[in-house]
Amino acid sequence: MQLSSKLLYSIAIAVLVSGKLTGQSLKMQPVSFAKVNITDNFWAPRIKTVSRVTIPVCIEQTEIKTPRIRNFEKVAHKQGEKHEGIYYDDSDVYKALEAIAYSLKNHPDPKLEAKADDWIDKIAAAQQPDGYLNTYYTLRNMDGRWTDMEKHEDYNAGHLIEAAIAYYNTTGKRKLLDVATRVADNIDSTFRQQNRHWVSGHEEIELALVKLYHATGKVKYLDLADWYLQQRGHGYGKGMIWDRKDMGVKYAQDDVPVKDQKQIEGHAVRAMYLYTGAADVGAAKSDPGYMNAMQNVWQDVVYRNMYITGGIGSSGNNEGFTIDYDLPNADAYCETCASVGMILWNERMNLLTGNAKYIDVLERSLYNGALDGLSLSGDHFFYENVLQANGNHSRKEWFGTACCPSNIARLVESLGNYIYAANDNAVWVNLFVGSNTTVPLKNGNVQISQQTEYPWKGLVNISISPDKNKKFPLYVRIPGWATNKPVPGETYKYAKVTNKPVTLKLNGRPIKFTMSNGYAVINNTWKKGDVVSLDLPMQVNQITAIDSIKDARNKVALQRGPLVYCVERSDKINNPADITIPKNAVFTSAYNKDLLGGIVELKTNLPGKGTLTAIPYYSWDNRGKSDMMVWLPVGE
Repeated sequence: MQLSSKLLYSIAIAVLVSGKLTGQSLKMQPVSFAKVNITDNFWAPRIKTVSRVTIPVCIEQTEIKTPRIRNFEKVAHKQGEKHEGIYYDDSDVYKALEAIAYSLKNHPDPKLEAKADDWIDKIAAAQQPDGYLNTYYTLRNMDGRWTDMEKHEDYNAGHLIEAAIAYYNTTGKRKLLDVATRVADNIDSTFRQQNRHWVSGHEEIELALVKLYHATGKVKYLDLADWYLQQRGHGYGKGMIWDRKDMGVKYAQDDVPVKDQKQIEGHAVRAMYLYTGAADVGAAKSDPGYMNAMQNVWQDVVYRNMYITGGIGSSGNNEGFTIDYDLPNADAYCETCASVGMILWNERMNLLTGNAKYIDVLERSLYNGALDGLSLSGDHFFYENVLQANGNHSRKEWFGTACCPSNIARLVESLGNYIYAANDNAVWVNLFVGSNTTVPLKNGNVQISQQTEYPWKGLVNISISPDKNKKFPLYVRIPGWATNKPVPGETYKYAKVTNKPVTLKLNGRPIKFTMSNGYAVINNTWKKGDVVSLDLPMQVNQITAIDSIKDARNKVALQRGPLVYCVERSDKINNPADITIPKNAVFTSAYNKDLLGGIVELKTNLPGKGTLTAIPYYSWDNRGKSDMMVWLPVGE
């Protein structure tokens, strides 16, 4: 069954909106995290850790150990004090506020809300009479504002808008939303309404403006987002990026118009935010030009420029992309924020097309490339996520450029956004996370819950309880990794094809279903207490890569379920670089509740060297500095 072209191009996306704000109705939308209660033993403890540990760390670093909040206070003082820090530091305040907003919904905390309100008061006091808000230029030289496109003024504004919408949806308080709306109005009157060319040096404002459009119903914000996209690729760029030979137009995705882009290039995070915004605008305006471009670029990313972990952006020189298949292990950059961006973009692509392959990639980035950025304790972070280390790479308490800690915090807290989707007549189950929610369909509400020990076990029980007997299709994603397709495209494949089947049952009995775009579609008249049981094969798979990836030649990576594994020196291996896996090695798997918070570890025997143990990639570097390898050499 193919989705109609009307559905493909009329889906409007309003991510993270819980219903308090009004906007255009959607054909297919994610079920908001605010309506999803996560109950499982994998994600629920991580969300609690972010609320209790990570967010307090972000607050301490933002307010006490660095001058980010002080800069807002200085603006309000009007005493001629100097700006401290970097010109994009305001954005870290806003991302932390967004994470706080999600945390308050997941774990209400009056003291945390009071802290957020205090920050919001300081932010509001720093806003200028015309709506402009940026501590860097306000404290340094207001004549310099909007003169260098690289200086992140609109990037900061985008994160302010996202935080404002999230905080309003959680608390009902409008103060920050009013500030953000005035900022957007100032940008609109300064540029679009005057037809003054401006290319954002760091994309983010585009996706934020579409959220503001859906939140307020004001079309001018959607038009401004589209205007931003249309500025690219025409030679309008000016500032540091365009002046430096090591950056230039490709660094900022500014060499060709967005609708003409076919290849991934430049800075990885900038690209992900741009393409998320383009997908949002394309959906809201029913513009196939953006959709076609996004599909072309997506294929270039996933087929030729993505690590097996779902990480992207191989080079530290430009924090982004180089040439196809340039995916080194030890020198991998794979910024945590880029993996967060992959999750955002792939969610939008799924909503646009109804194709499960985008959730396959989202899941890979979520469980591996992004989750690796956060320590199990919640207070140390990776900026770069390498695939091989020689004891020289470990998580840090904080960074000078501190985008990653608050970014991973807001992602984990808002995980519920990515589990379910729905329209008036159907429900999609995208991620397998123990949870429950109520989905409003055209003819009544449906309660849905999942009981599962995923990602450790493959059994997922999906309970369906409509308020009255109701016929509708339930779309259950069948992961590519469970059907001998670890990643879309031909870059990665299993060394051995598995014949273990995926099974689906209804109330314990086999059920008829059809496959459509990677989903098992179950058309059924549902009644209270119905249970769909999905059983995914959880054997250990060895993955090989296309020969074009030099650092993966004659090597395998290990995967079980959605998790990529690695070998760490801590696991009785003196030097992982000396490991050679026998060609016909057989791996066993067993759950160890006492290791790294509870994991399934993989083991095999190495002739003459004893037992080799592999652990999930996300869990490495939680026992001190260590050597680590994802791609393991294979012997004859």
